[in-house]
Amino acid sequence: MNTIKVPFIEGIEKMSYEEMDMAMETGAAKSFIGCVNWQEYPYRPDVAFSVARSRTHLAVLYHVRGLDLRAMAMEDNGNVWEDSCCEFFAADPSDGTYYNFEMNCIGTLLASKRTSRENAEMFSAEALSRVVRHSTLQRKQRELDGKIFGWSVGMCVPFDLIGADPDNLPSSIRANFYKCADKSAHPHFLSWSPIDVPSPDFHRPEFFGELILQD
Repeated sequence: MNTIKVPFIEGIEKMSYEEMDMAMETGAAKSFIGCVNWQEYPYRPDVAFSVARSRTHLAVLYHVRGLDLRAMAMEDNGNVWEDSCCEFFAADPSDGTYYNFEMNCIGTLLASKRTSRENAEMFSAEALSRVVRHSTLQRKQRELDGKIFGWSVGMCVPFDLIGADPDNLPSSIRANFYKCADKSAHPHFLSWSPIDVPSPDFHRPEFFGELILQD
C-alpha cells in the first residue's frame, strides 16, 4: 500500500489555475501514477500528480504527457473514463463506502458514492458544482491519435463530499489515483497504488493507499 503525506495550503480551492499550479509546485506532495497492473495494456503515459489540502478541500493536480487526446463526454456524469481521464477514489472514513471522482481532459466530471462498481448513487448537479475544476485545454470535443500531447487537470474536492467533517478531519484517508483512456488508440489503466486483480478494475478499495493529512 502506498502512502503520501498531504501538506496544508491555505485557500487552494480559491486559486486560479496558474496560482494553484505554482502553489502545488512549491508546497504540495508529489508522486506518479505509473503502475501497469495489467500486462495486456502495457502503454504508460507520463502522469505526475500533486496533492494538498486546505481547511475545507482536498486538491489534486495532474500533469499528463502521452499519446492521443480523446474528449467526447461533454455532459457531467457521462462516459468520461472512455476519454483521456484522470481519477481520484477515496474511502468514506465512517461507513465502508467509497467515492469516485473521474474527470476527462476538458473538465467533464463524473462522481458518485458507491458500495461497488455496480452499486452507485450518482452525485447531483449541485454537488458536482461544488468541485472546483481546472483544465489547460479548451472545452471542446476532440479525438486525436498518434501524436504526443501534454495537458493538465485539477480538482478541489470538498471534504464533506467524501464523508469527512472539515472541522474534525481524520488523520488519514484511504485513496487511490488513476489514469485511463478506455477508447483511445492506446488504451491504458494506470494506478498510483498497485491493484492485484486479474483484469482492469479501479473499484477495489482494498488496494487503496493512504493519504496522511498534515497541519
